Amino acid sequence: MNILALLCGAGFGFGVLLSGMTDAHKVLAFLDAAGPWDPSLLLVMAAAVATAAPLLQLAARRRHALLGEPIAFPPRHGITRRLIVGSAVFGVGWGLDGLCPGPSLAMLGAGTWQESLFFVAMLGGMLAFEAWQRRGTPLAAAR
Repeated sequence: MNILALLCGAGFGFGVLLSGMTDAHKVLAFLDAAGPWDPSLLLVMAAAVATAAPLLQLAARRRHALLGEPIAFPPRHGITRRLIVGSAVFGVGWGLDGLCPGPSLAMLGAGTWQESLFFVAMLGGMLAFEAWQRRGTPLAAAR
């Protein structure tokens, strides 16, 4: 099963590299609709949705994955303040650097100090949020 996870991760990393999502300049050009907008990542998103949607529908009808593990979808809570704030923080981070967590992880293989710094900062933010959430903050209570 670990081999399958490795293959899936390698496939994701290859797709992220091939699509150009590890090129922060390309991502920022996609996000900049007021400047020299590059719509090519729309094709990447459309392909991802077209691939994932039918597979998610199939998974929703099953109780176990193909390898026998139980399938558990997270519960739906609707649109909450926590979701809005989290989405805004994610979007600002993505807009500032041009990378989201998946491509950032793939770019660690490039070995540049900038990517390593971004990854460490992202990991630090995730750990800080976990600690903040455990303290019983208002956002944690807004689940």
